[in-house]
Amino acid sequence: MAIISDYQDDEQTKKQTPPSSSSSSSQPKPSKSIPFTSTFDPSNPTAFLDKVFDFIAKESDFFEKDSAEKVILSAGRAAKVKKAKVVAAEKAKIAAEEKAKAEKVAAAAKAEKKDVEGKEDEKKDQESSLAAPNKGNGMDLEKYSWTQSLQELNVNVPVPHGTKSRFLTCEIKKNHLTVGLKGQPPIIDGELYKSIKPDDCFWSIEDQSIVSILLTKHDQMDWWKCLVKGDPEINTQKVEPENSKLGDLDPETRSTVEKMMFDQRQKSMGLPTSEELQKQEMMKKFMSQHPEMDFSRAKLS
Repeated sequence: MAIISDYQDDEQTKKQTPPSSSSSSSQPKPSKSIPFTSTFDPSNPTAFLDKVFDFIAKESDFFEKDSAEKVILSAGRAAKVKKAKVVAAEKAKIAAEEKAKAEKVAAAAKAEKKDVEGKEDEKKDQESSLAAPNKGNGMDLEKYSWTQSLQELNVNVPVPHGTKSRFLTCEIKKNHLTVGLKGQPPIIDGELYKSIKPDDCFWSIEDQSIVSILLTKHDQMDWWKCLVKGDPEINTQKVEPENSKLGDLDPETRSTVEKMMFDQRQKSMGLPTSEELQKQEMMKKFMSQHPEMDFSRAKLS
């Protein structure tokens, strides 16, 4: 019995005896977060890394492991690859934006060019559909005819033979002309193509059958396309002033008229105008003075 008692006491003693220190040390200690505070200078990143490594060495046994150097190198390569991807993505984004911008500019330029060409074609179509002027650079209409020079217009309105001036109505205003027989609808009644000088305008009846009207232009440097707005228009590109009349002009006006006539002929043949020719000559002179420069992409505007 003593032996049993002793055995039981030994068993109870073993059960009541707390675990030894060696058994408790074999279990892992619970980890806890340790705050780390530092400043980063982008111009000296190595100093920041030194602080990080010092902190890791102080607060852990990371550098006691054989794999520490390999882990750090692997982390550095991963960060480098990640940075390269970010930079590549940013460059690709910028390139895509620049490409989209260039395409947008090119599309706008193409649309503008198409619009300009369309307007030019429309203008050419309109001019081609216009009537050629008569021998007096005007037009012969059903109820009247008119001719012009740069300074004035002559209007002839047929009326019944025997008509006297007191039977007529002729009102000449700066921007309006009315001509007709009293008590009847006017033969001409409309807004003039451009303004005139009423004080320098006259009318008379010739052979009691034609009302002759002289209108002095306000702007004496332009050809009229019609007498009154709404009437058929002439193609002023085909106007041919009489050479004899050019001699009556003052030198400055004659020079301007001759330039206009030259430019009209050049445009009708698809050739450069006097101003465009002058620009080309200036460009040739500049190119000869600067042979070291590349003018292969130079364009005259």
